[in-house]
Amino acid sequence: MIVRNLSIAEPFHTKDGSIIRSLLDLSCAPVQAQSLAEATLPVGMATTRHRHPVTEELYYIIQGGGVLEIDGEIQTVAVGDACLIPPGKSHQIYNPGPAELKILCCCAPPYSHEDTVLLEDGPAVAGRR
Repeated sequence: MIVRNLSIAEPFHTKDGSIIRSLLDLSCAPVQAQSLAEATLPVGMATTRHRHPVTEELYYIIQGGGVLEIDGEIQTVAVGDACLIPPGKSHQIYNPGPAELKILCCCAPPYSHEDTVLLEDGPAVAGRR
């Protein structure tokens, strides 16, 4: 059995600029098909627009709110919203405030830097960094 508390997860920056604390992924557990992490985005910041050619990603907003852009479609998201990001779709999230944005991120297969392709800013967050 593997149970891992968020308090022991060391934060790190992903290629897209968010601060991640891995709960269960290849770095800390014998995960085979998915990963789970908490992402934090400070007020006024956005992730770098990117895509994952192979990975399907789920966001679940647990604190704050933001503006999510997926392949040019824009939607405001808030606590309790679950968001699907299909493989290959460009995406970016912006935190306009007033609170820090926290997201539970699930990736299948598990997140990897190698499956992250950085792109130019999208319409939801251009000029807001």
